[in-house]
Amino acid sequence: MKRIKSVKAIEILDSRGNPTVRVFIGLDNGIAASASVPSGASTGENEAIELRDGDKQRYGGKGTLKAVGNVNEVIAPQLVGMDPSQQAIIDHLMIELDGTPNKSILGANAILGVSMAVSRAAAEAAGLPLYAYLGGPGAIRIPVPMMNILNGGKHTENSVDFQEFMIMPVGAPTFTEALRYGAETFHALGGILKKKNYATSVGDEGGYAPNLGSNDEACELIIQAIEDAGYKPGVDIAIALDPAASSFFENDSYNLIKSGQGRKSSAEMNLFYKDWVDKYPIVSIEDGLAENDWKGFIEHTALLGNKIQVVGDDLYVTNTKFIEKGIKEKATNAVLIKLNQIGTVTETIEAINLCRKVGWGYVISHRSGETEDTFMADFAVAMGGGQIKTGSASRSERIAKYNRLIEIEAELGNSSLFENPFKK
Repeated sequence: MKRIKSVKAIEILDSRGNPTVRVFIGLDNGIAASASVPSGASTGENEAIELRDGDKQRYGGKGTLKAVGNVNEVIAPQLVGMDPSQQAIIDHLMIELDGTPNKSILGANAILGVSMAVSRAAAEAAGLPLYAYLGGPGAIRIPVPMMNILNGGKHTENSVDFQEFMIMPVGAPTFTEALRYGAETFHALGGILKKKNYATSVGDEGGYAPNLGSNDEACELIIQAIEDAGYKPGVDIAIALDPAASSFFENDSYNLIKSGQGRKSSAEMNLFYKDWVDKYPIVSIEDGLAENDWKGFIEHTALLGNKIQVVGDDLYVTNTKFIEKGIKEKATNAVLIKLNQIGTVTETIEAINLCRKVGWGYVISHRSGETEDTFMADFAVAMGGGQIKTGSASRSERIAKYNRLIEIEAELGNSSLFENPFKK
């Protein structure tokens, strides 16, 4: 039986140039593995706490030396000698060491880094790729990407209120072809923006971030890009949205201030989305309302849930307590899954199993502050949900996940499965 010999963390930088945590696990047979932790900008108030140093003289207070120290000085001594295959036992030990409901003492960034690195080490020890270790022999489904090709909201300084406009190559026969569909559409969009003298700089997740006349124009430009790339909107490539509505919710209304489209109530926002779903080939809307607007979400799902996927992110923060409430109240019909929202691999799997139990969709997601770590690509295949959200066809920290999925598809060969998650 292989045992953990060493646990060590260091401070590294994420894709925004901010500090984060990388953890190294060494086993007594010489196997070594590591994992790096992402960081979000648009965060839910109930997320597990990402521990920052608060020292303004260093990285503007965003340093992670406290989290690193907690791995090296608190967690490591407890894990040495343990069997890395005992993922749940190790994760729950760290949860108990922290002792808070939101991991605020040790930091979710410290705990998650260890949790992911332990998974990798155990997979190496078992002689299996990570997706097969975590998902078993049935882990053959390659997810359809939600590619963020136009950014707004908190991810940019432009005039678009909604945070992410994504394309989903639902008509592609394989993941490799889906990636080609998406990349070609992304480049077509860049060409359109240049012709209109719009900026072609990109936001945190690699999508273009132009100043547009309205939120509607974003959808119209994307449809034009899909057609210019030679594809059929709604057949080959559909649209998915993440408005991240909490970011423009204030004083009990939704203020579309960046685009100048005014204030709207929950009911008005829902009618706004209905109009868009009727007008554009939209298959999924994530966080269309604010994280505490449960009544609005229930009405949102009642209105649109039989037509599209309604995804809760900030509403649930990958926490089974909130997902159970959502199931009971029929607040959505799908959940966004982020490992660092909850802080351990075990708890993330528990959240997914709850979605599976009631037949809800689930989307494995990155964060706006990412690293080159590809853990989530393997995790998406292991969990078999058929959807992944990991950014645009630019920025290497996003492309790394896509390239890993190409590798997995090639490794699985004819046994791999790629299909439209929305087909009836």
